[in-house]
Amino acid sequence: MNTVLENIKKRRSIRKYKNIQLEQEKIKAIIEAGLYAPSGHNAQPWHFTVLQNKKIIDQISLGTKEALKDCEIPIFRRMARNESFHILYNAPTVIIVSGKKEKTYSMETDLGAATQNMLLASESLGISSCWIGLVIEYFKGEKQEMKNKEIGIPEGYEVQYAITLGYSSLEGNPKPHPRKENTVNYIK
Repeated sequence: MNTVLENIKKRRSIRKYKNIQLEQEKIKAIIEAGLYAPSGHNAQPWHFTVLQNKKIIDQISLGTKEALKDCEIPIFRRMARNESFHILYNAPTVIIVSGKKEKTYSMETDLGAATQNMLLASESLGISSCWIGLVIEYFKGEKQEMKNKEIGIPEGYEVQYAITLGYSSLEGNPKPHPRKENTVNYIK
């Protein structure tokens, strides 16, 4: 089978990591995959911040949980109120994905393409990953600019996602969930 298709089918969101830091050359390869994502009008509206400082990663987790503790969505509220839950799953490396605030492109599609590229590159390098959207809650509000400065988000950018990275501490490979049926039409 084609290696790209194999990685797409094998990739799973992993939420348990060994306490081992990733090699810099692998992180660079993952970032490079994000940089080569397609973007509308070749705007390349992204910025990636690589975090390996446990204190900062923990701070983002706690701050996100604080922002979600009174959320209207029950599952998010339960997660936020669970003292042992870590939004970033105690990953040794986290990539914060930010995009330009100006809306001359579709942030969701451009940043989504970059994020997916990094997830697939991680899989190809034997590194487990998980796409985290909830971190956006930490970076919202009146202290947004201060929080952005703390981790080096350039002015004019806003955080959209995080990617957790690490070596899986799970035994064996998780099996794929069944794919939904009747989700494709062919018209000839």
